[in-house]
Amino acid sequence: MFFSKPTTMVRPEDALPGRPDPIPTSDAHFISGIPLKSPVPEGMEEAMFGMGCFWGVERLFWQMPGVWLTMVGYAGGYTPNPTYPETCTQKTGHNEVVRVIYDPAVISYDDLLKAFWEQHDPTQGMRQGNDVGSTYRSGIYTYTPEQAQKAEASKAAYEVELSRAGHRPITTEILPAPTFYYAEPEHQQYLAKNPGGYCSMRGTGVVCVS
Repeated sequence: MFFSKPTTMVRPEDALPGRPDPIPTSDAHFISGIPLKSPVPEGMEEAMFGMGCFWGVERLFWQMPGVWLTMVGYAGGYTPNPTYPETCTQKTGHNEVVRVIYDPAVISYDDLLKAFWEQHDPTQGMRQGNDVGSTYRSGIYTYTPEQAQKAEASKAAYEVELSRAGHRPITTEILPAPTFYYAEPEHQQYLAKNPGGYCSMRGTGVVCVS
């Protein structure tokens, strides 16, 4: 029954209208207490990934040494300031994403890319496991030309390894980072607040050699 959801992107003219003002979100990270809307500190960098349901994806990254702050939200669509129920209709065009602020002196962008490729299946198109729709597509959203270059190179290398293991081609989109819209408070650090909560993340078992 989960295949009843659309597996194509909504057309811009058919997207929900959204709203002019941001929806409420958490003031601070549930674990660290760092203000969720903190600017990127000097010397740190940001990254953004879509890997399916953002609950488990955020936990993956907040557990990595060198990651300073994580937050979940919506990006890559047409509806301004969408809500979670709106994105679930697949009529906003947005992806569920995690924005990561990290210290490159401790963890590199290559390290983040390795986790990205290995911890989900980037060959599934508009779905991730039983989660179906454009909100669950695989995506890397880059902030610099260097990030874009590394993302494309890692995609090409990982696709070779996936093909050798009998997997389909990669469907991951690699785009300049679009506007990030914060998700509601209950979705921020969801699996820290609900340790037994749902997590759909499943990798292919193929190692990404950087």
